[in-house]
Amino acid sequence: MLRCEESPPGQLLLAIRQFNCREWYECHETIEELWLGETGEMKDFLQGTLQISVALLHWRNGNYGGAVSLLTSGANYLKRVSDVCLWVDVPALIADSERVRVALEELGTERMESLESTLLPQIKTVSTVRHSSPSEE
Repeated sequence: MLRCEESPPGQLLLAIRQFNCREWYECHETIEELWLGETGEMKDFLQGTLQISVALLHWRNGNYGGAVSLLTSGANYLKRVSDVCLWVDVPALIADSERVRVALEELGTERMESLESTLLPQIKTVSTVRHSSPSEE
């Protein structure tokens, strides 16, 4: 069982690389292996990330409804999670996903392929290193 405060396992680092390289199907497969058997906050984190990955795959394949629906539900899962989970900047991923969803809704089914590639989310990581204050040295 993983916990958000921990360092990410290698399998999640692979999934992040796959996501950021727009290998959304592969990312989905990698996260699914981690997701099975998890509970609580970790399950929500992995399921939310997995759904956003699949949403982007749906967008690329022309499935407007699937993309919008999974961007919404993926962000909703992530809203239940700590701000930093396994080094991932969760609020940034939520905001990026919501920005894509809004843009898709504005474009509609007929123009969804016109989505600016600069809007596609990236999973960002944050430093979790605790710096000592001068009084602790």
